[in-house]
Amino acid sequence: MLISGKEISKKVRDQIKDQVTAIKNANKRVPKLVVILVGEDPASKIYVRNKARGCDYVGMASEIIRKPAETTEDELVELLESLNHDDSVDGILVQLPLPKQINENRILNIIDPTKDVDGFHPSNVAKLVLEEDGLQPCTPRGMMVMLEEIGYDLTGKEVVVVGRSNIVGKPVAFMALNRNATVTICHSRTRDLEKVCQRADVLIAATGKPKMFNHNHVKKGAVVLDVGMDHDENGKLCGDVDFDDVKDIVSYITPVPGGVGPMTITMLLDNTLKAYQAKQGD
Repeated sequence: MLISGKEISKKVRDQIKDQVTAIKNANKRVPKLVVILVGEDPASKIYVRNKARGCDYVGMASEIIRKPAETTEDELVELLESLNHDDSVDGILVQLPLPKQINENRILNIIDPTKDVDGFHPSNVAKLVLEEDGLQPCTPRGMMVMLEEIGYDLTGKEVVVVGRSNIVGKPVAFMALNRNATVTICHSRTRDLEKVCQRADVLIAATGKPKMFNHNHVKKGAVVLDVGMDHDENGKLCGDVDFDDVKDIVSYITPVPGGVGPMTITMLLDNTLKAYQAKQGD
């Protein structure tokens, strides 16, 4: 059965929209997200545009600050520090990747953790590990919401995460662990990857390699969450999982496109609302 990220995303966005409408009706300032785009990366432009559209849909304020590719690290730091002190701004997002002259870690560490709607600041990472309330990375959080929507309880389940990035692999592993799953994180040096994946009640594929996972990796009845956004040999959009090869084996699977992807921006909007509410004391 398909887990439709489009449908779940629409449901959650409508809930956010209702809350923002209630804020407007109370004559209060609405939540505001600021997105910073440095350079002219085509994919980044699309992502930023979609984030602005998401804000428009739910009624939030948004601002896109475009900076030239030759922007220096210190110039970007100065901009972020001004946004940190701007009380009208609830969420700050720096679109990655950044030009090579800018240290991404330094930039992410400069953002006020209470406005870090990407959930990448070390303070928010620590809160995730320690099971404290903080802003969590959007893609992993979206996957947890998808599992909740289908009524899937991770307690006692074996979760295998393939991919150990700080953006997806590691945080989703901790989220599953915090929900009482037994978690294995795999990577390029994992031995007998097929055998490890075959144990999974929930397989999370986040490698960026098109159709890497097939029926040999998936046990019957497993849930498969495909984070990949790749292109196959014909240039067609696909995921890390060979969808056609496993669809009749699994109990649930996310499609590509229309699966995990739509949830990411929705969770960004939710994080912005959460940051706003924390500031307001709601």
